[in-house]
Amino acid sequence: MVKNGREVLSNIINSQIDIHTNYGGVVPEIASRKHIENIDGVIELALKKAEVTLDDITAIAVTYGPGLVGALLVGVAEAKALAFATGKPLVGVHHIEGHISANFIENKELEPPFICLVASGGHSHLVVVKDYGEYEIIGRTRDDAAGEAFDKVARAIGLGYPGGPIIDKLAKLGDPERFKFAKPHIPGLDYSFSGIKTSLLYFVRDEMAKDPEFMEKNKEDICASFQKALIDILLDKLIKAAKQTGIKEITIGGGVSANSGLRNRIEEEGKKRGWNTYLPEFKFTTDNAAMIAIAGYYHYLAGERTRLDVAPVSRIADF
Repeated sequence: MVKNGREVLSNIINSQIDIHTNYGGVVPEIASRKHIENIDGVIELALKKAEVTLDDITAIAVTYGPGLVGALLVGVAEAKALAFATGKPLVGVHHIEGHISANFIENKELEPPFICLVASGGHSHLVVVKDYGEYEIIGRTRDDAAGEAFDKVARAIGLGYPGGPIIDKLAKLGDPERFKFAKPHIPGLDYSFSGIKTSLLYFVRDEMAKDPEFMEKNKEDICASFQKALIDILLDKLIKAAKQTGIKEITIGGGVSANSGLRNRIEEEGKKRGWNTYLPEFKFTTDNAAMIAIAGYYHYLAGERTRLDVAPVSRIADF
């Protein structure tokens, strides 16, 4: 529940991480079923914590994509039912737009225009936020997303799921300069993370052939070196984007924005380059309802409404 686009009255999250950890990643069918089981309770608790009723709500925002279509279907169906039953307007929100909007919660002074580096398990985008609800994507990944690279590497070398937090934790104990991994040479502002992932996996495979205990002996240094290389890739394009656009208001969003290495580096670069950097709170870096409600608020103010026959979309190129 969000008031005036900046004040979070409640933000209830029912996490499924513990369930999916048993399978080494998200199982779409299980995710959808758990959404069905929990969504009514989450809404009831959100209303209770915000001390409001459905009658007090002005509009209902919902993520229509991109994402796992089964999970999206549960949320969209619930939102449409509530909108129909209460007569409240429905506002559809793009998932990435939600991650960008998470920056407005902690940073009340933040106003467009600004650049947002969106890095998550499914997306890696450089976005110029020209105005509320007005975006220009100036760079995107051509293959794996940053968070996807974290998860795949962690799984492949036996660290478990979710990979990002595990690698970040181990990286704090390691030497980021110990090992070097291949970085892509992609023109423009687009990203690529498949090469660095493959470089690390081949390196570990070859070293394990010489010493079966290599990974266990060096996992902190491997994680630190991999994380540094991946952050280098992210920041290289962000620096270029800031130079090309002349924009010095810089934000980040998405699950990878919780990474301590990225957060520290972006603040360091900001001081060095004269940026004004804004970071979302840790609790608003992963998927959450508040960020979607904030994005929906500004669409609502602009007079935008979503028809009740809206369908979830698993893949959407732009927003």
